[in-house]
Amino acid sequence: MTWQGWLQIAIFCALTTALVKPLGLHIARCLDGTSRLVQVLRPLERGFFRVAGIDPTTEQGWVEYAVAILWFHLFGILALYALQRAQAALPLNPQQFEAVAPDLALNTAVSFATNTSWQSYGGETTLSYLSQMAGITVQSFLSGATGVAVAIALARGFARHAATTIGNFWVDVTRITLYVILPIAVVVALFLTWQGAPQTLAPSVSAAGLEGAAQLIARGPVASQMAIKLLSGDGGGFFNANSAHPFENPTALAGMVEMLTIFLLGAALTYTFGRMVGDQAQGRVLFAAMAVLFVAGLVAVYAGESAANPAFASLGVDQVPGALQGGGNMEGKELRFGIAQSALFATVTTASSDGAVNAMHDSFMPLSGFVLMANMMLDEVIFGGPGSGLFGILLFAIVAVFIAGLMVGRTPEYLGNKIEAHEVKMTLLALLCVPAFILGLPAVAAVLPSGVAGLGNAGPHGFSELLYAYTSAAATNGSAFAGLSANTPFYNLTLALAMFAGRFMVIIPVLSVAGTLATKRIVPASAGTLPTNGAQFVGLLVGTIVIVGGLTYFPALALGPLAEHFALLARLSY
Repeated sequence: MTWQGWLQIAIFCALTTALVKPLGLHIARCLDGTSRLVQVLRPLERGFFRVAGIDPTTEQGWVEYAVAILWFHLFGILALYALQRAQAALPLNPQQFEAVAPDLALNTAVSFATNTSWQSYGGETTLSYLSQMAGITVQSFLSGATGVAVAIALARGFARHAATTIGNFWVDVTRITLYVILPIAVVVALFLTWQGAPQTLAPSVSAAGLEGAAQLIARGPVASQMAIKLLSGDGGGFFNANSAHPFENPTALAGMVEMLTIFLLGAALTYTFGRMVGDQAQGRVLFAAMAVLFVAGLVAVYAGESAANPAFASLGVDQVPGALQGGGNMEGKELRFGIAQSALFATVTTASSDGAVNAMHDSFMPLSGFVLMANMMLDEVIFGGPGSGLFGILLFAIVAVFIAGLMVGRTPEYLGNKIEAHEVKMTLLALLCVPAFILGLPAVAAVLPSGVAGLGNAGPHGFSELLYAYTSAAATNGSAFAGLSANTPFYNLTLALAMFAGRFMVIIPVLSVAGTLATKRIVPASAGTLPTNGAQFVGLLVGTIVIVGGLTYFPALALGPLAEHFALLARLSY
């Protein structure tokens, strides 16, 4: 570890914290219609509603809200699937790519409609420009906006009393896209273009290498897709190397801005939540809990990757930091980023459910892989994707006050709402469906020939590849241990199942909780009410997240990264 590395990390944390209030305030004002941007673009919004036949003054109950989301994204899956299957006959295909195979097309359509961005393909060798722009990029906007809409609906559930509605999905998703996501994406795309990311419809270009051999250099509308993949939490790369590719991540400054863009909405929504419930301290508590978990994981990954790889100790490899090298475990990392930015980017992308990568997580040390998987396993509560981080940590907040209520023998309360049987059942359903797929599908894949055939490694690391893949899918992250060959019918279909369940089997219970909370009448605080706006609740919330996550996933992690770590130490001891 170096002081320059810690400086990068400190700058990132400071900038993230500084942006929380202004962006969170902007989101809140866009939703209540008081933002200047809303006033400027109001005619455009009205035009959209008129064409779609939507009355913006009509609100929906939680069932209507959930049905609208399901139909919206089912149509998105079908549209993206059809686009990929027909791309050979469509324009903007200068490379003349063939139609995408049915199982891969379905996997990709589900992936981007669920805000996951799992990719079993190389973008520059598989998808046409039209599929990238009208398919992948559009779904990145819409899936990100949906996550924010669900979080806002849950916030309304906590804020409203004796109400029967939680908003209107069509209005929410339109305003979030038009006033929040689109303007930021345009600015980020222009910045990345300035930094060196291509933005062109011209075909790939051929160049002669040093040895005279021709090299095909892929390019395309990269910057526009990069901006939304980072902001929306989708993370899908235009290139197979994702943000390790110089066209996706041209400079160190671009890398810093990309990481900030990944965290922007997830962090800012904590401020929006505090404003909506009328108690800004509640938002600060959620942000503090997220920050504690993020910093703990980041320190562990940075320390693990900065230390010398013990497997190289007997080979005489110099792994000590110096003037000419960063030292540490540089396998699978870009020299231009080094250990610090690689560790920071990996922690950001797994803590946010984004899935973009600037280093190969398959090459990280076993304990670093443990942390990256744990980040995803905690149900997107460490900032998470747009919206999903907020509603994920609010689910754990409900569990935390429920546990506290059991300790003192009284009905738990949160933000003036009694947390009763229905809310607890729906919360546990949302929190348990993801582990069911994270743990169940690797167990199936580990014993079936079609699952084992995709492994790039045997033993604990091979199991880690399986565990990481299904964790990434069910947690809507999309990154991967690159050693797994996942472009097969078995993996494409089972991963699609995990992605669909991990998204919608969480969203529906969350909306149910929002609907029942909105109907409740406020309960005045009393001497027995647990304070949820201070450091005590931060500790309780973090403890609940860690303990529940540890009890759920520790046995599987022990078979994968922990077993690999101890096997490495045992092998070196002989």
